Amino acid sequence: MQVRTRPVPPDATGAARTVAGRYRLDLLLGRGGAADVYEALDLRLRRPVAVKLFRPAGARRTVARCDEEARMLARMHHPGLVTLYDTGRDDSRPFLVLQLVRGTTLRRRIARGVLSPAEACRTGAALASALAHVHAHGVVHRDVKPSNILLDRSGSPFLTDFGISRRVGGPCDDPEGAGTLVGTASYMAPEQALGRGTGPAADVYSLGLVLLETLKGEAEYGGAPLEAALAHLHRPPVLPAGLPPELARLLTAMAARSPEARPDAAACARVLADPRTAAGAPAPSAAPGSRETGTHRTHRSHRSHRSPRPGRSSAARPGRTAARRALTATLVTLGLTLTGSLGSAPAGRAMDGTRTGDLTSPLAHENARSTQHA
Repeated sequence: MQVRTRPVPPDATGAARTVAGRYRLDLLLGRGGAADVYEALDLRLRRPVAVKLFRPAGARRTVARCDEEARMLARMHHPGLVTLYDTGRDDSRPFLVLQLVRGTTLRRRIARGVLSPAEACRTGAALASALAHVHAHGVVHRDVKPSNILLDRSGSPFLTDFGISRRVGGPCDDPEGAGTLVGTASYMAPEQALGRGTGPAADVYSLGLVLLETLKGEAEYGGAPLEAALAHLHRPPVLPAGLPPELARLLTAMAARSPEARPDAAACARVLADPRTAAGAPAPSAAPGSRETGTHRTHRSHRSHRSPRPGRSSAARPGRTAARRALTATLVTLGLTLTGSLGSAPAGRAMDGTRTGDLTSPLAHENARSTQHA
């Protein structure tokens, strides 16, 4: 794991800290809500590792969280997941020892510039394959976002941080308290924001938003946590102009509001790995002067979603306002608690229109395959 390299603050003796008498902590890579992650050296095997050291606050809950994360990671082995090497306690502080990935995060990569459709498809195919493996083992990640995706020096992605993951069919709320939702608002699926059961389809939705962010350079749903969570519920995301049609169709399906309408992670991986998905000709832009499509819609993506949409009758607004207030009340009643970082810029209001594919398209093949297996 590598997020940010900072020297570990020296202790009172000036000696480097060693965990469990075996792992020497060298660099602080990142801080999360419950744990710190360090680059370390395994003194026994003389190999670099990552050590996730949980904080002592709420010891019983912390130990339970660490043990659950360790059990989930121990069951899964995939090229797109970091490998668990060891787990234990150090002065009553639980820790995990993980494969060290030298490189950067997808969040930092996006900050340097957008990815091409081909790059986004390669990254997405690997991540979707990792998610399919996770889901096959009965686990939902619940916090797929750019800062939880590591890129090694060759650009290969690794999905990390299973700290708030849960088993499929388990309780949808965080164990810290009833009615508390967990996740990151900018990437949270609508059903997750409403406190409903969160299944594998929620991870597919989040991955769709991550891939969209790699192509646009900014988070689709930004702003304060409550504002971002509400945005998922009252407007679909906006696709950038000029995407290959197959990629546009897949992103549209992944970001569908209904979980049942989204493809599963394995289907996403197959479509993203298909050369036709990234190599297709860009979708045609709308004719000049059209009001709600093409360039005009893309430009509107940079406006605040709180502004009224031009051309709407005032009679239609009270119903939307009432619905928005009801959604706000729902989230406030649930006691929304959100983790992680948020994107900074709110985006536009409507999804670019894309036609459904015929049976020659990769996504159409996957839809047909899902129908056959249903």
